[in-house]
Amino acid sequence: MTGHETLFPIGIDRNGLPVEIYTEKKFNISIHNTPREKFLEYCKTALNDLEAEMIGIMKSMSMSGDFKNYYRTDSNEYRALTQTTFIQLWKKGLVFEDTRPNNYCPKCGTTLADAEIVYKDLPSMLVYINFKFRDGGVITIATTRPELLGACQAIIVNPEDERYKDVVGKSAVIPLFNREVKINAHPQADQEFGTGAVMICSYGDYEDVRLFREMKLEEIILLNKEGKMTRNAGQYAGLDVEEARKRIIEDLDNMGLIVKKEEIMHRTPTCERSKNPVEIVPMNEWYIKQVDMKKTLRILAKKFKFHPDAHRQLLLDWIDSVSIDWPVSRRRYYGTEIPIWYCRDCKAIMVPPPGKYYQPWKQKPPFKKCGKCGGNSFVGDTRTFDTWVDSSISPLFISKYGKDKKFFSRTYPNALRPQGKEIVRTWLYYTLLRCYQLTKKLPFEHVWVMGWGVDEHGEKMSKSKGNIIDPIPLLEKYGADVFRFWSASEASLGSDFRCSEQRIASAGKFLTKIWNLSRFISMFPVVKKATLTDTDKWILSELGNVIEECKEGYEDFNFFVPANKIREFTWNIFADHYVEMVKKRAYGEGFSKEEQQSAWFTLHTCLEAVLELLAPIIPHMTDFVARQLYHKYSVHAEEFPEAEWKSKLTNSTQKIVEFNSKIWSGKKSQGKSLKDSIEIELPKELKLFEKDLKAMHNIG
Repeated sequence: MTGHETLFPIGIDRNGLPVEIYTEKKFNISIHNTPREKFLEYCKTALNDLEAEMIGIMKSMSMSGDFKNYYRTDSNEYRALTQTTFIQLWKKGLVFEDTRPNNYCPKCGTTLADAEIVYKDLPSMLVYINFKFRDGGVITIATTRPELLGACQAIIVNPEDERYKDVVGKSAVIPLFNREVKINAHPQADQEFGTGAVMICSYGDYEDVRLFREMKLEEIILLNKEGKMTRNAGQYAGLDVEEARKRIIEDLDNMGLIVKKEEIMHRTPTCERSKNPVEIVPMNEWYIKQVDMKKTLRILAKKFKFHPDAHRQLLLDWIDSVSIDWPVSRRRYYGTEIPIWYCRDCKAIMVPPPGKYYQPWKQKPPFKKCGKCGGNSFVGDTRTFDTWVDSSISPLFISKYGKDKKFFSRTYPNALRPQGKEIVRTWLYYTLLRCYQLTKKLPFEHVWVMGWGVDEHGEKMSKSKGNIIDPIPLLEKYGADVFRFWSASEASLGSDFRCSEQRIASAGKFLTKIWNLSRFISMFPVVKKATLTDTDKWILSELGNVIEECKEGYEDFNFFVPANKIREFTWNIFADHYVEMVKKRAYGEGFSKEEQQSAWFTLHTCLEAVLELLAPIIPHMTDFVARQLYHKYSVHAEEFPEAEWKSKLTNSTQKIVEFNSKIWSGKKSQGKSLKDSIEIELPKELKLFEKDLKAMHNIG
């Protein structure tokens, strides 16, 4: 409607851990005992059912995307691009393989990036344990992870803590494991938590990881990939974390080494998908560099046009929190495979040429000899990418990166990225990182961030809480127009919004108002020009202000503004006051033909403009009415209305509203009909509208 060529691509995300979890539940199977090929078939079947439902909902909501060409992130074409971009980053020296401590979910069986971690306050036991000195005396350590005692390699105390001045440099014996560890002064020790003395283990959290590197400590791995204690745990080997913790606390209690136990709420990292606590386990993974780009990313983040601007801080805060490079390999099945083979003889890494989709776990490599040793036997990598490695290149895919230079130059950077605030740290951040690494450009100009849908109690809606509302019955009951108008008018951009059927039903009242107005105005002929009265100039000037305000709202992608501005104007000014003021004139009762035509012109001008202003929000009713009354082509092909009428007559709006309301209220209190005559002095500031007001109220 503003004259732009517009590409609205529709994409279905079909990769990653959620797909596998859904498939396991749907078919009652496990990834661990199902052949890979068979498991992938199950995933595709499950996804096809979900996809059909999703596309159906999108169409029911009247999204105007390009459904004929919608794309899937698990298509061979998309996965080929994901692998191509990885190979390009490899050639740029931005990816590497390394064994490092990583977030690991034993239930999901895979490494997780920081962005996939959700911190929750969970009930925990803070256990105060005595560590003995060989020459007598003890130091008491408070910990929520007693099961990691066997991995303790140091104790730290704050250098400002007077309680421990005499023990710095001494060694204490680890209970149950009978090893000595040194006590070090370090500012990281919190004097206010527990006893102020902290054991440093491999690994309780990322602070342990940092201190192990800083203090050059040798790690002891107590947990394996199944979440079980390793043989380094001695008599506790083979136990899961909870059982090991319970057994160790019992044994310490029996030895008289526990001073006390406290129930506390502990900030615990959990897996975003399984909801289980995650562990930190050293794993060999592929990484994409990001830490050395933080300053650049911060500068780039300030170049985006955020809607609302306040949500820019979500991205800046996440960039500031990045402390390790991005581990991108996952030990799962349904995802884009890492395009790597290893020479069986010399273990050299072999990277294929870009452009094709590779499945190294089952395909032969596209080369015959190792470039390093000349060997001809290779082993394919069995891992897949983190799903955000795929999702982060969506702007490149829809712009035909590497496929069509002309199309790419016209569509990249993209104009707009709409998304929820909960995935700023993932989809938005990783898209910025990856696309800039590949193109040295921002991936898009505008970032549109919506709030959360919350229930009547203000709780965020989620499947796990069971408080979501299924949109399909509501769309069937109320229709897309009502659903869309409710959505647009419910909350300003970026704010959380309440969801309930009652609120959606209430939004339908405005559509009924529009329909009834349209039926009334359709009684009168459409005239192309007229000599306007002051009353008509007044309402057209009010309309001009609404058009400008709506345009500003739309340009900010804040549909709350036009939805509510139009409702306020249409219902409370146009229908309640102007239409009532000109009814008799429109019918030609006591007015000249010229005055009557002015009313016809103004009624239709206002209605047509309102239909055009509402068209992006209420697409069906506006299109139907506009075709019936004004033109045979779609309202969505009409130009956005211009504010053609400007005057100071809008200064009279409040006076008109107050005068009309006063008379209606007075007649009602006197038991009179609104049609009954009334004797009243018209305020001099409303003399311009005298003829219409007298006819409206039957003023003597």
